Amino acid sequence: MAGNKFTIEPIGVVRSELVSREMAPLQGDEGAPEALLELNAAVAQGLSGIATGDELIVLTWLHLAQRDVLQVHPRGRPEAMLKGVFATRSPDRPNPIGLHRVEVLEVQGLRLRVAPMEAIDGTPIVDVKPVLGKPYER
Repeated sequence: MAGNKFTIEPIGVVRSELVSREMAPLQGDEGAPEALLELNAAVAQGLSGIATGDELIVLTWLHLAQRDVLQVHPRGRPEAMLKGVFATRSPDRPNPIGLHRVEVLEVQGLRLRVAPMEAIDGTPIVDVKPVLGKPYER
């Protein structure tokens, strides 16, 4: 598999009051604010069927992450034993894909107002998927 390359094109960007990694909670349910997901016009048709109250999984590219990190002290606690990044939710990892479970608060054309969202302002959006677990027509 080594040597295989592929490209992920952002479909939008996160707009948030969080402007640095230090401001962001480690997880969305730890006090993260609302955010706007600004989607590109090219993917507008993909928003059909998303409504206020829906739960979504938003995949982002954690563009400020360190990509050469393979082990971390969980939750940044030096007293915690080192773990491999694949056993943690650390943003620092070889392919820094963020995973965010949010609720849609409002649909505004190409903008989705969502909460909670711990991604910082300017974070590229890779994909949006519905949360499953209840009957869907999708």
